Amino acid sequence: MVQATLTVTLPEQVWVQQVSSAYPAATFRVLAAVPGSDSGFALVRVTGSDVPDVIDDMDGHPQITELTLAQWSEKEATVHFETTAPLLLFSSRESGMPIELPVEISDGEATIEVTGSRDRLAGLAEQLENFGLQYRIENVHERLHGTQLLSERQLEVVVAAVEEGYYDTPRECSLTELADHLDIAKSTCSETLHRAEEAIVKRFVDDLPTTEESLEKQFVSSR
Repeated sequence: MVQATLTVTLPEQVWVQQVSSAYPAATFRVLAAVPGSDSGFALVRVTGSDVPDVIDDMDGHPQITELTLAQWSEKEATVHFETTAPLLLFSSRESGMPIELPVEISDGEATIEVTGSRDRLAGLAEQLENFGLQYRIENVHERLHGTQLLSERQLEVVVAAVEEGYYDTPRECSLTELADHLDIAKSTCSETLHRAEEAIVKRFVDDLPTTEESLEKQFVSSR
């Protein structure tokens, strides 16, 4: 599994690009969304100093066929609406790659996070391009569960070490006490912890942000 963050530049002909670009200080936070066959439905929170004007522009836009206010104030509004141009939803649906919510949109750009296989991620990139959406990769890395990173025995020892205070400062549990707690030899406990710590530290270093160029290369190579 890979986890990626992308910044998507929305096409000029789409309502959210037009409205968010007209009010660059406003933030559109998509709280829930679902695609239909030819349209999409979303619950969005709009914040900023021009919220009344933003809502008026949304309500009057031909690509928004229905709009209902769920919450309203001068600087924040939550709206439910239907749109004929939910390009991000269509891209997600066609690629089979769910987009994690909430999604933030500001000044014509959307920041999205996804988690899935590399094939699905490559499929999402292809669909974004098909729908005229440009994107840049902010980060991408493997996402492993702890049980994939450590053996069952290593995981057991590490969890016990944390629970018993072996990693506390000051240390609440010595290596000897931890070994006694686990009913294993001190040398076995030390060796198991060392191998687990090696795997964890190496994974942490591998997940550190790299340059955008290397991220792009890694992402493209999966397609």
